[in-house]
Amino acid sequence: MQWVHLPDRGSWEVLLKRPTKDSTSLEGLVDEVFKVVSSDGDQALKKYTETFDFVALNDLLVNSAEIEAASGALSDTLKEAIELAYQNIYAFHAAQKIAPVHVRTTEGVDCWMENRAISRVGLYIPGGSAPLFSTVLMLAIPAKIAGCSQIVLCSPPDKDGNLHPAILYAASRCGVTQICKVGGIQAIAAMTYGTESVPKTYKIFGPGNQYVTAAKQWASRLGVAIDMPAGPSELLVVADDSAVADFVASDLLSQAEHGADSQVILVTDTPEIQEAIESALASQIRELPRQQIAQDALANSRGIVLANPEALADLVNAYAPEHLIIAHRAEEYLLEHIQNAGSVFLGNYTPESAGDYASGTNHTLPTNGYARQYSGVNLSSYSKSITYQRIRPEGLQNIGPAVETMAKAEGLQAHANAVTLRLKALEKNFTEK
Repeated sequence: MQWVHLPDRGSWEVLLKRPTKDSTSLEGLVDEVFKVVSSDGDQALKKYTETFDFVALNDLLVNSAEIEAASGALSDTLKEAIELAYQNIYAFHAAQKIAPVHVRTTEGVDCWMENRAISRVGLYIPGGSAPLFSTVLMLAIPAKIAGCSQIVLCSPPDKDGNLHPAILYAASRCGVTQICKVGGIQAIAAMTYGTESVPKTYKIFGPGNQYVTAAKQWASRLGVAIDMPAGPSELLVVADDSAVADFVASDLLSQAEHGADSQVILVTDTPEIQEAIESALASQIRELPRQQIAQDALANSRGIVLANPEALADLVNAYAPEHLIIAHRAEEYLLEHIQNAGSVFLGNYTPESAGDYASGTNHTLPTNGYARQYSGVNLSSYSKSITYQRIRPEGLQNIGPAVETMAKAEGLQAHANAVTLRLKALEKNFTEK
């Protein structure tokens, strides 16, 4: 981790640059895969699975026997942990239900809004060296609560043509309706167009590597919504000498072990903590199975010493981290002034990994600075709002003249006529009576 002391604000943009790759170079490959999947369906999926995942599949769909076997393959301890996480995630997201909003804006004018579930959603779950079964919980539970009728899950198979048993177990527990052994660009293309085995979906959720990210962005050009732009995982820790150095180091490493392109930032106004945190990092990283990955990520990372809490808050807002840990005496001030963060973890005993797994909040969050304008996945991500209105005769008489005036001012005479005809009809009926 590189340390920088009291950098001037003009250098922040360069200092906070993320180690992201330009995905535009992948667009040719993405376009090709999408076109082939669109025309050849399952045949293309099997071909690309053999090419990229090195396994030939006869059937792309997971069957009930595989799900049953997956349950038997997991320890009771892991199943109990998944159940605890399930209950907490369910409780937090169920509490986000929004009741219909009814407003009488003017006498005779009633307006209301109700949420309706997105009927078909696609969930992408990475496999590889870290099969993210926790992401199944994070994506499928709110989909089920929202009332999505079709929940399609795609994940790349291993060399034996199987999905990790924990992914299958979690998907079954959450009510996923279809589980498909397909990953990468081809999985996103399948959920965009639909194939013989993979249903077409209306919105795609989930993290992935640079190929999946580029594919999701391509899908968004083709009329399929996505949860958010995504990139490598990241963490920013704001700490002073009230923070426990071992805890801070463990949080930095827990994020760094995600991938070599992950980034962690430590920001402090107490330079004395640098030595203790560096020592804790050096000690803990030696014990990690993914030591090299974490080491590579730390090479992309920074320790930044600033002058005061005001500067700390400004730098956090400039970076807009996916995850933010605050272990600092000025917590109240920082919370008041920080506007840009995906998810915030407060105090010495709130590790970011708790949010990744079991506290209840969602770990699918905006990265790469998108926390400035995007929220993390939540219940509303799986629905859309529909507005309704009913205008009674007296209501049209109350607002009609204003509508006529505004429509004419915009040069839209037909808009005005739609009101004028009704007002004249009301006036005639009133006169005749």
